[in-house]
Amino acid sequence: IHWVSASESLPAEIRLYGNLFNVPDPGAQESFESTINTDSLTILTDCRVEKSLENAQPEKGYQFEREGYFCLDSQNSNTSKKVFNLSVPLRDSWEKIENKT
Repeated sequence: IHWVSASESLPAEIRLYGNLFNVPDPGAQESFESTINTDSLTILTDCRVEKSLENAQPEKGYQFEREGYFCLDSQNSNTSKKVFNLSVPLRDSWEKIENKT
């Protein structure tokens, strides 16, 4: 973790997206609705990001150390708070799930 002071950082909201379904093949289930992961979105509201992201662009990816690649949310970001959406995680959670069986 890289710690920076409040004066060297910006307020941000981080949205982490997990697997939408609890099983690898929801179409194989009798009801795919029963396989929806209700915890697939985690919103971190009280975050800070480096000040270098002050002029972040919506179409550009930014790597957040040890987490993955994020992009600026063009509709929900504003000058007082940046919102970043996870676009590519660095870890594959399906691999962990499949190795448990």
